[in-house]
Amino acid sequence: MTSLAREYLDGVTDLLRRIADEEMPAIEQAAQLLADAVADGKRIFAFGCTHSSLPIQDLVYRAGGLMLINPIFGPGIASLDIQPATMSSEIERLQGYARILLDNNPIEPGDVLILVSVSGRNAVPVEMAQLAQERGIKVIGLTSRVYTEAFASRHPSGKKMYEFTDVVLDNKVNAGDAMLEAKGVPQKFCPASGVTSIAVLHALIAATIEELLSRGITPPVFLAGNVDGGMEYNAKLIEQYKDRIFYM
Repeated sequence: MTSLAREYLDGVTDLLRRIADEEMPAIEQAAQLLADAVADGKRIFAFGCTHSSLPIQDLVYRAGGLMLINPIFGPGIASLDIQPATMSSEIERLQGYARILLDNNPIEPGDVLILVSVSGRNAVPVEMAQLAQERGIKVIGLTSRVYTEAFASRHPSGKKMYEFTDVVLDNKVNAGDAMLEAKGVPQKFCPASGVTSIAVLHALIAATIEELLSRGITPPVFLAGNVDGGMEYNAKLIEQYKDRIFYM
């Protein structure tokens, strides 16, 4: 009765091995951009729609996490924050919404924006990447190469999110994301992108910390608040970097 569960775990493990084998050059390139931003006093922002917002949220205000990741939340697409949830699928296809989000966040030329979109085809993430690049913001895109190349863009440019990025990170999931098949279920089930996208982003943070250390810079990393002295330690770092933290 557990064969499907094992198949899923084995499948995700295989994807993580592929990421480790194939994505390190891109992860290291992206880490250079983040380390440059930290060293130069620039800021780091991150955005994703609906489920692609969840890997972003896993980086923010997190024990062991880099303090300087500022999430951009779009009302209606900040995870599944509206009812009915089906509205979120329409909102992430709205032209002009990404401009509103960028215009109302303190992101500036020279800053870095991490974008997550598994399919990379909807108007909001494509427009977000395009506008950010036009405004002189460095863009790191996390997507699935196989997925995004399998379907047409929903943006008027006809382009996908990754085409407006400085670095592309591939989470390796299939077109459609779901991994498993079984008789009696007409479609594939159990998506993998949540696991692999979070893993890629934490690997990116690890590479960024390593790069900062190589430059003689002590990275601002959260200590767990449930460890004795953790809250006091974090408060001092938050005060030190308050000009680059906007989520408090």
